Amino acid sequence: MEFALYNNVKTFYGDVFDVLMGDEAKNMIILGNLIIGYEGKDTFGWRDPANWVMATVSDGGEVRLVALMTPPYNITMYATDEAAVKCLADGLVSRKIPVPGVVAEKSLAQAFALAYCSAKNMTHSITYSQRIYELRAVNPDVPKIGRFRASSEQDLSFLPYWTEDFSNGKVGENIEPYRYHVSLGKLYVLEHDGMAVSIAKITREMANSVGIGFVYTPPYLRGRGYASSVVAHISQLCLDRGFMSCILYTDLANPTSNSIYQKIGYMPICDSLEIAFS
Repeated sequence: MEFALYNNVKTFYGDVFDVLMGDEAKNMIILGNLIIGYEGKDTFGWRDPANWVMATVSDGGEVRLVALMTPPYNITMYATDEAAVKCLADGLVSRKIPVPGVVAEKSLAQAFALAYCSAKNMTHSITYSQRIYELRAVNPDVPKIGRFRASSEQDLSFLPYWTEDFSNGKVGENIEPYRYHVSLGKLYVLEHDGMAVSIAKITREMANSVGIGFVYTPPYLRGRGYASSVVAHISQLCLDRGFMSCILYTDLANPTSNSIYQKIGYMPICDSLEIAFS
C-alpha cells in the first residue's frame, strides 16, 4: 500500500471526492470540510487549507483510505480497507506529523489509535462515543413550538454563553468568533413568548446532505420540547432548500437527545468515536 501527502486542496479534492461520496452520510465531517477548503470562500480559523494535513492510502492505484486533519482539531478518515489504517499511521509517524486524536467510524478510530499510539509510545482514551443519524423526512407529528428565525447581532447578548456552555468552554473577551457564527446565516434561534429558548446550526453543506449541530437549550428551559422543535424546524428548512437528507452526531452518553432525534425522524447510520492521544 502507498501513503501520499497532499499540499494542494484542489488536487486532493479531485482524487478523493468520489470516494467520499460513496458514503456521504458517514463522511459528513471530512466531506463537509473538504468542500469548504475546495471552494476557498471561508478561511476563518481552521478553515484555511494551507494548514491542513491531507493524505491518502492507495493500493494498485485505487484509493483505500482518505484522511484529513484541520489543526488544531483531530484527524478524520474514511477507509474501504481497514488494513490501510496502519499504513496511514506509519506514514504520519515517519514524517513526524503530530496528531492530537481521531474522530472516525468506531472500528477505524480504534484501529488508528492503536497503530499510531503504539508507534509513538503514547496512550489514548475515548473522549466521546457518538452515533451518526440521518433524516430524510421530518415526522409531521412533532410539535413545532414557537417562532423559528435566523440569528442576528442582537442575539450576541446571550449566544456566547450558550455556545460555550454547549462546548464546555469559557466565554472570551473577543466577540468576533461569535459574530462570525451569526454572519454565516446558518445559526437559528427558536423563540417562545418573545424569548429565545433554543438554538441549532447548519454545520456543513454537501452535495445531497447537510449537517445539523450546535443544538442547545439552557438547562432552566429544558424538558419543554424546545430542542425537538428547533431541530424539526431546521431539518425541514434544509429539506425545503433541496437537500435530500440531514445528518447529525449525538453523544451516546445522553439518552435523552438520542430519543428526541429518533422521534423527529432521524435514523441511526453507524457509531463513531472521538479518541484523544496523550
